[in-house]
Amino acid sequence: MSSRLLRIAVAAVIVAGGAGSVTSLAQQAKAPPGGIDTKAPRALIMDAGENLVLFEKDPDTLMVPASMSKLMTLAVVFRELRAGRLKLDDEFKVSEHAWRTGGAPSGTSAMFAPLNTMVKVSDLIQGVTVQSANDGAIILAEGISGTEEEFAKEMTKYAREIGLEQSTFANATGLPVEGHLMTARELGMIARYLITHYPDYYEYFGLHEFKYREKFTFRNRNPLVFDPELAADGLKTGFVKESGYGLTASAKQGDQRLIVVVAGLATPKEREAEAKRLLQWGFKNFKQFRLFDAGEKVSDALVWGGTSHYVPLVGEGDINILLPSAATGAVNATIHYEGPIKAPIKKGAQLATLRITSAESQATNEMPLYAGEDIERSNFLMRGLDSLGCLAFCWIL
Repeated sequence: MSSRLLRIAVAAVIVAGGAGSVTSLAQQAKAPPGGIDTKAPRALIMDAGENLVLFEKDPDTLMVPASMSKLMTLAVVFRELRAGRLKLDDEFKVSEHAWRTGGAPSGTSAMFAPLNTMVKVSDLIQGVTVQSANDGAIILAEGISGTEEEFAKEMTKYAREIGLEQSTFANATGLPVEGHLMTARELGMIARYLITHYPDYYEYFGLHEFKYREKFTFRNRNPLVFDPELAADGLKTGFVKESGYGLTASAKQGDQRLIVVVAGLATPKEREAEAKRLLQWGFKNFKQFRLFDAGEKVSDALVWGGTSHYVPLVGEGDINILLPSAATGAVNATIHYEGPIKAPIKKGAQLATLRITSAESQATNEMPLYAGEDIERSNFLMRGLDSLGCLAFCWIL
């Protein structure tokens, strides 16, 4: 299938596209009909590069996330590192709360940091990513926010800022407590956020082992990182009695990166097998197709009160879409924006969303579109004529 055939099909529909509110990918994406199913009660697989959900199963029901919620814990830690408020060689003290609740006496996953000792931030991060150390998570939380409770509030606040609308956090560990809940979709979203926004720290998730105090060697609890054919490189397992076995994982083959979430499984073997099967299915059945080159005009949006009635819309770099490997090229495409768009308009301003759905899949590709040039504000007379045109013709020009 040539990109030229795709481009013609898309352009014919885009020209007819009108104004409208933008709906999030999370609300639009559905599973390809007859594609695949899973034993997991809740699951999701998405393409990280295209931000496209390929398969989902009960993805929006709040659930106990167990240690998979440590992804949000680490998002806060990485934010503090990026901002310079925290350094990898900083040291935090092991409090009695951290030791009793998440350390050796707790009987939960721990890095066994001794009470009242000082531990480097870099070691604590590895303890969390490799060993899923509850003591490590609490020590980080207390070191950053003073108390685990205050840190959990910061987790929820940060989650809202980056688009996680349902998740709420009551601790740094994922140990069962009222009000500590996430969805499969939002686990996928935070995984993608970590990969795209904190690439310098993402490598911690793929470490095969972590040696601590010359006494312990912890092996990564994510079994997929040891599978060379799959090329998985990280993220987080989870288990408590209330949640069953879960895994949020990512793998990259060539230029394509997929994220998988499975939750509520009965055994560790099921968790590994279902996550691996979903990733293999995604890599086998979907691939990228080029629609527009970087800087190439996709279409125009209507402008009110500007020196031009139209502003060209372009993507950020190349515009690729993800389609089933056997796709014929039949696609439906629309541009969604609130319009007409009021001038002045700055080049590079995000104005619209390009939404494309393949006939072979219900999964929806969504990509932001930006102003391709500056549009200055017109004079009073021209703005008056624009207003009359809008009233008389509803801007179908």
